[in-house]
Amino acid sequence: MSETRIDSAHRTVLLRGGEVHSPADPFATAMVVERGHVAWVGSEGAADAFASGVDEVVDLEGALVTPAFVDAHVHTTATGLALTGLDLSSAASLTEAAELIRRYAAARPADRILIGHGWDAARWPERRAPRRDELDELTGGRPLYLTRIDVHSAVVTTALLDLVPGIRELTGFRDGEPLTADAHHAVRAAAYAALSPQQRTEAQRAARRHAASLGIGTLHECGGPEISSEGDFTGLLDLAREEAGPRVVGYWADLDVERARALGAVGAAGDLFADGSLGSHTACLHETYADAAHTGVSHLDAATVAAHVVAATEAGLQAGFHAIGDAAVTAVVDGVRAASEKLGLARIRAARHRVEHAEMLTPETIAAFAELGLTASVQPAFDAAWGGEDGMYTDRLGAERARTLNPYAALLRAGVPLAFGSDSPVTPLDPWGTVRAAAFHRTPEHRISVRAAFTAHTRGGWRAVGRDDAGTLVPGAPADYAVWRAEELVVQAPDDRVARWSTDPRSGTPGLPDLTPGGDLPVCLRTVVFGQTVFDRLNG
Repeated sequence: MSETRIDSAHRTVLLRGGEVHSPADPFATAMVVERGHVAWVGSEGAADAFASGVDEVVDLEGALVTPAFVDAHVHTTATGLALTGLDLSSAASLTEAAELIRRYAAARPADRILIGHGWDAARWPERRAPRRDELDELTGGRPLYLTRIDVHSAVVTTALLDLVPGIRELTGFRDGEPLTADAHHAVRAAAYAALSPQQRTEAQRAARRHAASLGIGTLHECGGPEISSEGDFTGLLDLAREEAGPRVVGYWADLDVERARALGAVGAAGDLFADGSLGSHTACLHETYADAAHTGVSHLDAATVAAHVVAATEAGLQAGFHAIGDAAVTAVVDGVRAASEKLGLARIRAARHRVEHAEMLTPETIAAFAELGLTASVQPAFDAAWGGEDGMYTDRLGAERARTLNPYAALLRAGVPLAFGSDSPVTPLDPWGTVRAAAFHRTPEHRISVRAAFTAHTRGGWRAVGRDDAGTLVPGAPADYAVWRAEELVVQAPDDRVARWSTDPRSGTPGLPDLTPGGDLPVCLRTVVFGQTVFDRLNG
């Protein structure tokens, strides 16, 4: 693509000759950006009037311009470590995983700690996790921390256990089995404490670079004392302020509201665990698992939820909870409702408190989300990875309960705000893949239109942090946008049960790329955050 460029923090840019996805003009082919904001969108003919008065002209050559994506749930350092380190998510068997571990350990003889991610025994023919004695042999007896794909359990070497005095007495330690609960949190803290500050910063940079290359302009970092560390969290926020890249909005999962505020978080929220995960059998259910004789683990009751929501609301911060199982979601809803009875429904709704994941919902809890103004911060890639008749959800819950999971269409019908994310590294940063996963949900009645899914992954992320003025390319909005190489634009829904809006050009419905499964996804050519280019291969 041809362009004339002037390096300036506040340069005025005209993009023309493409397709600009904007509700201000559904047929827009051009856009002007000035001082970090969208100044104008319109037609190619009208763009001529701006061409002589700008610092930079970009010939899009037919490329698509959209708002940059917002990933509403990310663990940035862990994502970077998975990108640059030991990633087992593609391992098709325990044998293959073992070879990857062996090679990684041999290639990094100087590392004080080996950290890896992504094993999933549910997909392996052996149907079991690596044993500690096997890991000891593969690593030569060095400390290794290796998380399951859902990050709610881990396997470790003996050398890492030895760094955590009293580990065998903690909840979640069962000799010979993956660590969960307090035992898992303790070894995770020890593993991340062994990382050098340089390793952490390198991982954070890698994650932000990768996000920018995918058209992601904003990351919602979900940190907390049981997830990362205060130094990791504040270091990431400092890095995002100092270096170009996707902006980072920080959530600190702590019942101590003032501590969250002191660390620079916008909410004492994110992965404040009401329960665990389905894959690790720690999501809290009303009825027992189909493949285990228990109902999971509850970390917060309704009274604790209520007290936290009251404290956060009064402090002017968002509250939020990780809740996956139906019993955990019920506890959160009951707690938020109790808080509304104390503070008034209007104050609770105005605070835009969040529920992360929110997978096992009922008509009653969906209605409660709408009533209480709760944002559902959800991950459609979970369904793509684990849904369907033969998926992990069915193994854990049985087919009937599994079919109720992740009901995006019902949430939208009820008026519940949706914000899409990845929970990376649980599932990869992949915004267009996320939109596709929602539009082509494995359970047809939960599918939503591509337009609705795209909105949840752009404007929905901004609304989830209380910003209604961003996430669309309209005059006055922050200039967060991405440029894409894409095929024909369409107005698409997966089937006739989902409203398509009119495909008649006179309806003024802007098109989006065709995301039919099996087709190529759009390729990011440039990502811009508040008018500053943070990724660029327009000329590559």
